[in-house]
Amino acid sequence: MPLYKEQGIVLRTHKLGESDRIITILTQGSGKVRAVAKGIRKTKSRFGARLEPFTHASLMMYRGRGSLDTVSQVEIISPHGALRDDLALFAAGETMLEGVDKVAEEHERNVRVFVLLLSGMRALNTKPADPAAVAESFLLKLLSVSGFHPSLTACAVCGSTNVKLFSHAQGGAVCGSCAEMGALPVTDATFALLRQLADADLVDADGRDCDLRTRKDARVLLTGFAEYHFERRMRSMQMLEGSLTAL
Repeated sequence: MPLYKEQGIVLRTHKLGESDRIITILTQGSGKVRAVAKGIRKTKSRFGARLEPFTHASLMMYRGRGSLDTVSQVEIISPHGALRDDLALFAAGETMLEGVDKVAEEHERNVRVFVLLLSGMRALNTKPADPAAVAESFLLKLLSVSGFHPSLTACAVCGSTNVKLFSHAQGGAVCGSCAEMGALPVTDATFALLRQLADADLVDADGRDCDLRTRKDARVLLTGFAEYHFERRMRSMQMLEGSLTAL
């Protein structure tokens, strides 16, 4: 089994047997990789806490014959420890990890997604004032690099700028003439917030100047759009609700 070196960000972990874990990692050069960390749950494990979600690490791994590789060595590049000490930061980080886990393909290199996730982890590690907005801005950018950027300024069908509705299936904002059944009414303020989040640098994303109703409406649209195009439930988005109410 050939040995290879990668750097990556841990997305999630699962128990395997009595002492091992399966680690899902988004790597820079090999895409999403699932690997076994043997003995990691033992008290004297050589891996310690170096393979926890959010961690950016340098790894040596053996390529497996099946779907699982094996972790041989790990060195932490950045633990992004702030995300584990604050519920709002944790919820935002989990949203980022879940979104990436849903779009990344195993062993399919995607540097744009890797760089975006690393930028997201670093932005949250600075302890921003509005972690939920950072996560929402990240999700909009993830949709874009995955080929699903929602139209937010003009009708996704005809290009008209007179848009008051939003359709997941049609690609975002739609005018009354083009809207299909099920399109949702949207206020100008909600469209403006989504555009603001889409355009903002991650470290600057902030939605605190909007009223709570607008923020919740934007969240509903973004969650529905992401779930429709990722074809998966975004369970971590529910964790953001508590942090949003607290703002």
